[in-house]
Amino acid sequence: MSRRFKTRWFFLLLQLSVCGNTGCGYVMGSFHANDVRTVAVPVFETNSPRRGLEYQLTEAVQNEIKARTPYRIAKEPHADTRLVGRIVDVRKDVLSQNGFGDPRSLQASFAVRVVWEDLRNGNVIAEQTIPLDQLGLSLDSTAAFSPELGQSQATATQQAIDKLAAQIVDRMEAPW
Repeated sequence: MSRRFKTRWFFLLLQLSVCGNTGCGYVMGSFHANDVRTVAVPVFETNSPRRGLEYQLTEAVQNEIKARTPYRIAKEPHADTRLVGRIVDVRKDVLSQNGFGDPRSLQASFAVRVVWEDLRNGNVIAEQTIPLDQLGLSLDSTAAFSPELGQSQATATQQAIDKLAAQIVDRMEAPW
């Protein structure tokens, strides 16, 4: 082999090792806590007079946890952690009206407060990395709908709840 070929080969290997060591922002493995295996998700509480939303949100969060995390859903006495939540605000706002003053486009909005607790040692996982008040992390979600186009408040509510559940589970992936 020529000296020129060896030099090129050496610089190519050097570049690959430098690029390989930097990682380019990728992480090997999971973003989930390795010591947590199970999560209890009791039915969310609500301040809203609209009943049933707390059950929809609880089910959506449980489905997201099952689909996107390595955690299993368990009953509270047998779970490593507990994800507790409260729906603190539910609104339906008019975004636009037609010429007769009838709502043309509306928006369903939800605000939720959640706390992820470690039941083994009593620590609140949420307070470890993000400065939160004692009540937890506030999240909100909205979904617009147009009755004139055949969309209903029920479908917008479900869309907003699904977005909210995804946000909550996103917070479980990376350290809070």
